[in-house]
Amino acid sequence: MEEQDYKKLVDMITETIYKEIKPKEESPHLYSIPAEISNHHVHLTRDSLDILYGKDYELTKLRDLSQPGEFASNERVNIVGANMKVIEKVRILGPLREYTQAELSITDGYFLGLNLPTRVSGNIKGSPPIIFIGPKGVLTLSEGAIRAARHIHMTPKDAECFQVKNGDRVKVEVSGEHGVIYKDVVI
Repeated sequence: MEEQDYKKLVDMITETIYKEIKPKEESPHLYSIPAEISNHHVHLTRDSLDILYGKDYELTKLRDLSQPGEFASNERVNIVGANMKVIEKVRILGPLREYTQAELSITDGYFLGLNLPTRVSGNIKGSPPIIFIGPKGVLTLSEGAIRAARHIHMTPKDAECFQVKNGDRVKVEVSGEHGVIYKDVVI
């Protein structure tokens, strides 16, 4: 290949690549995802909330979370583990769900005497039992204590931009002086 042809080929490839990355450069948010950390919280069904807070009680919003429609409520419960130790004032996240569960940290599990399986939220089958104590009642679950798998909540638009879908697993890099790469993060 002659030098002039080689230069034309390089220019053409460079132009093609530039066209591909330019839209992303103009929208830097496409490269970042907001991070929220929750060491523990609970999700409740309508029936569970009725037991813990009284019939037809409605959660009150403390603040919105980054995922649309999700919120941290003002309401909290105490949770009791297998060893009868208690973690007090665990936040209830809304809205109400089709399942009741406690998402706990690994250290919460040690404290409560629970061997927590790492799961995607909602997958509680075979997980350890847990007790919730609310102002109006006590709820004993035969299963429902998990350690949440690392995960990313995305809007459909963001998922399209990142070319991922619900259930995909990705690597996430956190930059900085003590940067880290998390593997097997669920979308």
